[in-house]
Amino acid sequence: MTSIKIRPFHAVHPPTSDAPKVASVPYDVVNRDEALKYAQMNKDSFIRVVRSEVDLPAECSPYDENVYEQAKANYASLRDSGALMKDKDAGLYLYRQCMGNHRQVGLVACCHVDDYNNNRIRKHEKTRKTKEDDRTNHVLGIHANSGPVFLTYKGHASIDEIIDEEMNKRPMFHFVADDGVTHTGWKVEQQDALLRACRSIDIAYVADGHHRSASAARAAVELAKANPNHDGTEEYNWFLTVLFPAEQLNILPYNRILFDLNGLTTQEVLKQLEEVGTLESTNSPLPQKSGMCCIYLGKQAGWYTLTFNSIDAQDPIDSLDVELLQQRILKPIFSIGDPRSDTRIDFIGGIRGTEELEKRVDKGDAAIAFSLYATTIDQLLDVADANLIMPPKSTWFEPKLRSGLFVHELS
Repeated sequence: MTSIKIRPFHAVHPPTSDAPKVASVPYDVVNRDEALKYAQMNKDSFIRVVRSEVDLPAECSPYDENVYEQAKANYASLRDSGALMKDKDAGLYLYRQCMGNHRQVGLVACCHVDDYNNNRIRKHEKTRKTKEDDRTNHVLGIHANSGPVFLTYKGHASIDEIIDEEMNKRPMFHFVADDGVTHTGWKVEQQDALLRACRSIDIAYVADGHHRSASAARAAVELAKANPNHDGTEEYNWFLTVLFPAEQLNILPYNRILFDLNGLTTQEVLKQLEEVGTLESTNSPLPQKSGMCCIYLGKQAGWYTLTFNSIDAQDPIDSLDVELLQQRILKPIFSIGDPRSDTRIDFIGGIRGTEELEKRVDKGDAAIAFSLYATTIDQLLDVADANLIMPPKSTWFEPKLRSGLFVHELS
């Protein structure tokens, strides 16, 4: 068995006392206005690096080359001020997140672009060229991986034992973010032992961060082209990751709303839904198992549960709840052909709860809402192992990894 390549790196990170103010939400979970508010509250926020357009005129495109120049300048400013510092010695790190009763602990390390390109690090999503171009330009602009790729692997007791021991030691940072999630980090002391234990990881999976991993691989190609002495040992061949055991991960549903009923009345919708499966009125907006969804049509009609007929459990795509919804309801009843591009559908992350679905329908912002059972981590791994692509908006991982706690410079 050949393991994936994992190695220590010279982490750039905030000093202990500065971690809460430097750490920021990831670049892709806020819009420009939200990012601007974070930046205005705190000049040292890493949001100024990952969303540097906040320091440029509002009319500036987020993909303008000035954005990447500004990111470079803002990153250099944080380094110069001491808000970010670089470890002299290469190391491995641990990153723990606690959200309510949920806890996940990841290994912060660098993985090799060869494993990504050769599918030893497996994917389950398509990337969009615009976003991939953007993150590639960002990596090249600041010459660093500003945000980690969220990887997962099938857990091993030998790794867990060392990690549990390391977490009994003094952390390098520990704070509660404004969303209530607790973030704690350690530098690993038993580095060699942990690296040996990690040889049991033969395959890793991109849980979240498909555009970040794709851009890291593309940036490596660009830097190799520009380096006449390229020999494959360069730092730019490695990219920043946090590896979590699959059994620790928390996936929330990615719910759907539609803005109209495709010309149908509520009664006509209910009649067509009865042909898809067993439809029953309910007081609960949460499906109890896979193969079910809950449907909200407003205060008067209320919630319904629908249990789909005849599911092929052996098909890793067709058995997904998001695919059942798309192929049996959204497409044939509501004419939603491509959910990636159709403007009549919107996606609501499970962190917002079913209250958000009711709110949108009751206010008239939506005509119907669908509450889904969360995709399981086993379903995700099955799709990736089959070299297939998940339907869009299939998973919502929570909590999100903060940016700025660990940065990997490419030289």
